[in-house]
Amino acid sequence: METRELRYFVTVAEELHFGRAAERLGIAQPPLSRTIAQLERRLGVALLERTSRKVTLTEAGAVLLVEGRAILGAVAAAERRTRSAATSAPSLVLSAKAGSSGELLAKLLDAYAAEPDSVPVDLLLFESQPQQALADGQADAALLHQPFDSTAGLETEVLETEGQIAILPSAHPLARRSRLRLAEVSSLPDLPLARWRGSSGDYPEGPGVEVRNQTQLFQLIALGRTTVVLPESSRVNLLEGMVAVPVTDAPAVDTVIAWPPHSRSRALADLVRVATCL
Repeated sequence: METRELRYFVTVAEELHFGRAAERLGIAQPPLSRTIAQLERRLGVALLERTSRKVTLTEAGAVLLVEGRAILGAVAAAERRTRSAATSAPSLVLSAKAGSSGELLAKLLDAYAAEPDSVPVDLLLFESQPQQALADGQADAALLHQPFDSTAGLETEVLETEGQIAILPSAHPLARRSRLRLAEVSSLPDLPLARWRGSSGDYPEGPGVEVRNQTQLFQLIALGRTTVVLPESSRVNLLEGMVAVPVTDAPAVDTVIAWPPHSRSRALADLVRVATCL
């Protein structure tokens, strides 16, 4: 397989729409369709199921999406790290989820900047899955939240552990409670839990609205359309018309700093050391 074919397939698999995928790639739709068909013939399997209404991944396609992302990420990472090794001005890139762990992130950046041998740190903020920046070679380290973000194949250190809260419209009856249980939040017929896109690019089954970012999510909650369970630190981002209630039996969330196991960067080692001493 060529990396071009993989890049085309991964884009289609993420968009599940040939027109949007072609636009994202900056090519016409016919050559994109031909490339995917050629890839399927070469592999001897169907990767996508196409109807007049939608495009879905087959089981084989779901596997290739995961593998393809890893391969393209490894190639991008190799390119970036090779160029970085040749630069005379070292720096670090840290990825994180927008709106999460803001206080911890600020403390980490300030503490590291005070180190005598610190280097500049660029910040990449993502709406979801900041760990993808590590696989793609865009970042040297990431702040992740377990069990939500995958840390497979990464080195990690736990920085803090926190509980979770249900974020509800302030007019909802449960918003007046001092605490809730997970079963109560997840079984509201009038306020189904929001659904986030998974690592495969698909949304889980369920009646809740599909959300792409925290701005959209919080607006929908304030309008009384959905609810969500998030780490306690998300409380600082609440909008008017929203209430946070602790969910006593929700699993604890670990905020970790993660990095590729093969990294030899002294600057990265210093960043991790500072993070674990906060």
